[in-house]
Amino acid sequence: MKRNRFTENQIVSILKEAESGISVPELSRRYGVGQSTLYKWRSKYGGMEVSDIKRLKDLEDENRKLKEMYANLSLKHQMLEDLIQKKP
Repeated sequence: MKRNRFTENQIVSILKEAESGISVPELSRRYGVGQSTLYKWRSKYGGMEVSDIKRLKDLEDENRKLKEMYANLSLKHQMLEDLIQKKP
């Protein structure tokens, strides 16, 4: 996966500049990114604050952990069901 050279905080500050009236082509030239990249950032991070991004990352991390826990419990449950069915 390609490593992004901008952090989420930097992306939010760039988008704040766009909201303040600086044109997308100007921002594109200033930061060396494509205009389509700025529009993708706007669709993903538009209207967010730095605290919102931290909360989003925390929620994504918690969701990943919960999915992993569910997968482990589901596997254990299936193994126990198999054991019960095999008993004579």
